[in-house]
Amino acid sequence: MDKPCRLSERARRGDLMAALCPSRDVLKHLTSRWGVLVLLVLQDGTHRFSALRKKIGGVSERMLAETLQALEGDGFVIRTDHRVVPPHVDYRLTALGAEAAEKVAGLADWIEENLPRITKRRAKAG
Repeated sequence: MDKPCRLSERARRGDLMAALCPSRDVLKHLTSRWGVLVLLVLQDGTHRFSALRKKIGGVSERMLAETLQALEGDGFVIRTDHRVVPPHVDYRLTALGAEAAEKVAGLADWIEENLPRITKRRAKAG
């Protein structure tokens, strides 16, 4: 059975390979389909829940709520409840979230740029 990683071990690259290392949860939140898309949308600034849902085609209310909660829990997103009627809640990136969004945006850009090559390979394989 794998041991949880220690702080000194987390300082080295490669800790993601340890099954019980907490960095895996962060990786899951940042690189999930919805996590990436939320980060990309929030790069443009503060958004209300309904605006996020409209911009991210195909995401259910439940999945968006869970994704936002996970990203907020990791310190990437700030949720602001304006405590008014009707309810007004919005979301924005923290400084840490902006750094993470920049990284996943690079991956998203790479995918978009290489999509023709990828789809060509898919067509050959299947």
